[in-house]
Amino acid sequence: MAKQDQRISDVVKREQSRLRNFIRRRVPDPSDAEDIVQEVFYELVEANRLLMPIEHVTGWLFRVARNRITDLFCKPKPKAFSEAALEDEAGELLQIEDLLPSPEAGPEALYFRHLLLEELEQALAELPAEQRNVFVAHELEGRSFKQMAAETGVSVNTLLSRKRYAVLHLRERLQTIYDEFTKA
Repeated sequence: MAKQDQRISDVVKREQSRLRNFIRRRVPDPSDAEDIVQEVFYELVEANRLLMPIEHVTGWLFRVARNRITDLFCKPKPKAFSEAALEDEAGELLQIEDLLPSPEAGPEALYFRHLLLEELEQALAELPAEQRNVFVAHELEGRSFKQMAAETGVSVNTLLSRKRYAVLHLRERLQTIYDEFTKA
């Protein structure tokens, strides 16, 4: 096992600079480029762990890097709540507060508002902590993925994935209450 670890370490030392330069020439954002470098070497470690034979390691590394670069540019950018927001008659974006019934609109509206906020809170509580934290930080606190990555040390791609799973869960979980609310 130590022999395999040493071989991987040697490959990383030998190819890291060339691979990083190759990726940086093709990816404008330095943090995205660094994430791809890390993903490529992670895949090398995984392939080695799974005992996958790799005859030409350098060619394999660059092929994986090209695939990750392609994935980066083909992947749809995550849509924020604010980007999916509705507009009022004047064309101004509505905030989440605007989408909820007004507390001054009477007891029925106040009840619906309370019910919606309660359901949202419960749905958020059902999420794994990592997904909930990313969703809240990005959607409610307005923090960027790069900022969160710098603070936590977690890659931007991982944060994007966590948010995506959170959004999918919240959409599914809140769909019935949304349907009931829009019919009322």
